[in-house]
Amino acid sequence: MKTTQKIAAALFACSLIVLTGCASTAKQESTGEYIDDSWITTKVKAEILNEPTLKSAEINVETFKGSVQLSGFVSSQVNIEKAVSLARNVRGVTAVKNDMRLK
Repeated sequence: MKTTQKIAAALFACSLIVLTGCASTAKQESTGEYIDDSWITTKVKAEILNEPTLKSAEINVETFKGSVQLSGFVSSQVNIEKAVSLARNVRGVTAVKNDMRLK
């Protein structure tokens, strides 16, 4: 009986260690958050690519915990506003940080 309890305790301890390793911190994402952010980044890039007035190669998209950062150089303020609007409308986006500059 004691051996079974020791094995159960060891398995429980191991599972806690594994689960703790997958948890997120303020500066690091969990595996699930990373996958969600990758999906958000892909959707934002697709929206920008499908907008004929924007040059998608000039706009960089990064996502961390649902917050999207847009950077790069664009030709007009209208293009900046359009890219920010497209990013805000993607499901899962919690915030949009605009670091784009006019060239």
